[in-house]
Amino acid sequence: MSEKECDNPVEEETVQEEGMTLDEVQKEQELLDYKNKYLQALAENENTRKRLQKEKGDAMRFAVQNVLEEFLSPLDNFENALGYADKMSDEVKNWAVGFEMILTQLKNVLSEQGVTPFDSVGTQFDPNLHEAVEVEVSETHDEGIVLEEFVRGYRCGERILRPAKVKVAKKESIKEEKGENNGE
Repeated sequence: MSEKECDNPVEEETVQEEGMTLDEVQKEQELLDYKNKYLQALAENENTRKRLQKEKGDAMRFAVQNVLEEFLSPLDNFENALGYADKMSDEVKNWAVGFEMILTQLKNVLSEQGVTPFDSVGTQFDPNLHEAVEVEVSETHDEGIVLEEFVRGYRCGERILRPAKVKVAKKESIKEEKGENNGE
């Protein structure tokens, strides 16, 4: 027996049982190693392909959402302008009916893309959904309740495209109450 054959008794038994030489066993092991590396490379390639495909889809979705977000301000202006049509002449009111139809079509396109407005008035202030632009001391409302919505908020799926700009209720603080009582 050579020194190599004595080094690994398990290989020696395999060699004797199968009638293979140590050189053939080493070549068989090398073949298995290359096969495993090949399968690992295939799996890594597939994972990379899936990850790149997901990233591409995410990038496309965010690009579309960003474009849709750009349409929200003009849409708001369109709605606001049509809100004053009732106070105008009959001719302007007739034009406004057509523009309202166009506005409805625009809203439908946004809705088909998953863009939906959310209501804020009467809900608890959430910094993820709302941007407080005004605070009002209120005795009749709990602290943190949205009292008025200046600009409507929109979401696309779970992502907030634009937070609502709102007025939030605040309770009068004790310090402010003492200051008023001292001034009397």
